[in-house]
Amino acid sequence: MRVLLRILAVLVLLVAGLAAFDYFAPYTSARLALSLEYRRSGLHEARATIPGFEMPYLEGGSGEPLLLIHGFGADKNNWTRVARYLTPHYRVVIPDLPGFGDASKPMDASYAVADQVERLRLFASSLGIGRVHLGGSSMGGHIATTWAAKYPNEVASLWLLAPGGTMAAYDSELRREYQKTGKILLIAQTPEEHAAVRAIAMAREPFLPYSFKRILGERAAANYALHMKIFQQLNQGQPLEATITRLNTPALIVWGAQDRVLNPKGAEAMRAFMPNAQVIVLGGIGHLPMIEAVGRTGADYLAFRQQLAKP
Repeated sequence: MRVLLRILAVLVLLVAGLAAFDYFAPYTSARLALSLEYRRSGLHEARATIPGFEMPYLEGGSGEPLLLIHGFGADKNNWTRVARYLTPHYRVVIPDLPGFGDASKPMDASYAVADQVERLRLFASSLGIGRVHLGGSSMGGHIATTWAAKYPNEVASLWLLAPGGTMAAYDSELRREYQKTGKILLIAQTPEEHAAVRAIAMAREPFLPYSFKRILGERAAANYALHMKIFQQLNQGQPLEATITRLNTPALIVWGAQDRVLNPKGAEAMRAFMPNAQVIVLGGIGHLPMIEAVGRTGADYLAFRQQLAKP
């Protein structure tokens, strides 16, 4: 019994020490935690330069290239955990989009979907990537779909997680609040407001240590003015239904049934012009399936790719 109590006491002290380190040295703690996550997922950090922009990215694995595009207000780390299921099979590349994460953020640039498509094509070319499989979350799904529609020979398949772009998807709590009050629920003006951003984005928020919450909040507040501008630019774009009549690229569309950011009805709206699309709706999941249901989301994608590989 005494030995057991001593072991428990040591564990309590260890947890308390880690919590204190995380609180008093948040940037160091977060950097170390991310390094462990990258190693676990078989990823390493790198940087690419395209005209006018620096684009940090994560890369790992080998095989056919899979380029993953994050959503509005997010960054490359949204894909880190699900990447551990992908790097054993593919060459996974995950950039920070211009305007987000650690990429360049000039205030006078255009961040419209069409412009981001062209930047990503330059980014892929700089890494020697030709024909590519694309994955996109939210705004990233809108970008990926637009890329495939404009340059169908460059995109082998699409993995779309709660993708933006359709009128049906925009019939959501987020858009209704914006139309009613002008408030954008995905943008935090102060670090403290970021908790509300996470709450609307996820129905099943995973544990986040204090250091990550603090850094995410501070980064969101620092980017408030730019992201307000980017959201307004995106809001002025045409819906996909108005620009795409038919897109034959094989696609897997995944949506959380409890998504408050974009309406899950967007899945059927996309399938109307994407005859080769499969749809999966996940119960109890919000806007970010690759964070809220990591294992299920990774397994579903691997099954989709296995189907594509069959003669």
